Amino acid sequence: MFNDLSSPAALMATRRSGKPRDMIAPGPTPEQLERILAAASRVPDHGKLAPWRFVVVPQDRREALATLLEQAYRAERPDPGKVELEAIRQFALQAPALVVVLSAPAHASHIPIWEQELSAGAACMNLLVATHAEGLVGGWLTGWAAYSDRVRHAFGQAGERIAGFMFLGTAGRPLDERPRPEPAAVISEWQG
Repeated sequence: MFNDLSSPAALMATRRSGKPRDMIAPGPTPEQLERILAAASRVPDHGKLAPWRFVVVPQDRREALATLLEQAYRAERPDPGKVELEAIRQFALQAPALVVVLSAPAHASHIPIWEQELSAGAACMNLLVATHAEGLVGGWLTGWAAYSDRVRHAFGQAGERIAGFMFLGTAGRPLDERPRPEPAAVISEWQG
């Protein structure tokens, strides 16, 4: 069973993202989204800088996002194919809800930028877990759009980066397991 809500430990042990392309309505209610975003902000944050921001893309702005992504893609890759453009459009329109998470480090702070970026990643992870805790599924995607200056400029400013496109909704089909590393491959004991 994925995303077992019987206890916090069970949820963490069984957490599984949903594929945004398979998500269907309903997405989070406004109250659920408010709780999800509040939980997403409860992450380690050295210096209390809140080096991340959440930008909700309302459903009625998803067509505008599709247009933005297509224009940015065409500017970076002249003469794209029809399949490429359709994939970009589908990316923008998939899943009932979308939150863009920005890494927004305080460059003037003495806190290392790396720590601030890790905090933004933790905010993305908390957003996913909070979504699952609401009985929904979430998926964290990046792709070329996360690295496009033109797309980033539409959501943030210089010095910020897109940490993820967080798609939220209801699983449209059963979740399946993905390969996980063997514990021995990723866990070791320091020998000094």
